[in-house]
Amino acid sequence: MLRLDDLALFVSTADHGSLSAAARKLDVSPAVASAALKRLEQQLEVRLFARSTRSLRLTPEGEQFLVHARNALTSLEEGQRQLAGGREDIAGVLQLSVPSDFGRNVLVPWLDDFQREHPRLAIRLHLSDRVADLFRQSVDIAIRYGEPEDSSLVALPLVPGNRRVLCAAPAYLERHGRPRQPEELSDHNCLLYQLGGRVHDRWTFSEGRREQVVAVTGNRVCDDADVVRRWALSGLGIIYKSWLDVAEDVRAGRLELVLPQYLGQATPLNLICAHRAQLSKPVRLLREFVQTRCATLLVGAPWS
Repeated sequence: MLRLDDLALFVSTADHGSLSAAARKLDVSPAVASAALKRLEQQLEVRLFARSTRSLRLTPEGEQFLVHARNALTSLEEGQRQLAGGREDIAGVLQLSVPSDFGRNVLVPWLDDFQREHPRLAIRLHLSDRVADLFRQSVDIAIRYGEPEDSSLVALPLVPGNRRVLCAAPAYLERHGRPRQPEELSDHNCLLYQLGGRVHDRWTFSEGRREQVVAVTGNRVCDDADVVRRWALSGLGIIYKSWLDVAEDVRAGRLELVLPQYLGQATPLNLICAHRAQLSKPVRLLREFVQTRCATLLVGAPWS
């Protein structure tokens, strides 16, 4: 029978990419860690890692088994939580990955309030626009715009009705005027976002039943959505952003809506996890908390 401590050592080694780092994390000696990994491989009759003097990487068999090992450990943890029932403590470490702009400018202040309500809960925040690998990285949940490409992931809606909007700083609009229809964006400097090597330079709009896609250009492109928003605040061009990212800027007058009569692309915000066993009480409470706060941002949205 497989030992739980061997499975934990295997998962930790895969997460850290290092047997010695996993040993330190689990507070065991390198010799004990090496023996545990060897014992597990012997029981499974496969090599889980390809080793060299300088590197350690999962074999194809290791990649396949990692998903099952992680699920087994998570399932046992969930069983312990269920035994605790309503007495489940809101404590421990919650690791979440969030987009750079929404995370830095919207969520971070909210997390301050959330932790004041639950002072024994520690939060490890990963700010990145890259999609986190929830099976490989040390991340419990992710908050992301759009549906996950991997259909095996669990996506729970936070703000299903969110959309993108066009906006620019008052100074830019004073200098360059306002476009009256989407086609006129070709006469403006559009600040562009890049993800995974792809520049998002085709912006979608709808008016009634009519939908159109407009190709746009600009002199600035960045793979950090927060930087693109900061360029707009500096009056350097027009952006096409999630309403949740710019709602407070619009309310404060730092940005103004452009072509508000046109609906921008639907951009739902979801909470994503690898499997439902990860929906612990802290995760469920955080989801409810974020949903409530986001609802206040939707007040005054151009399509409402």
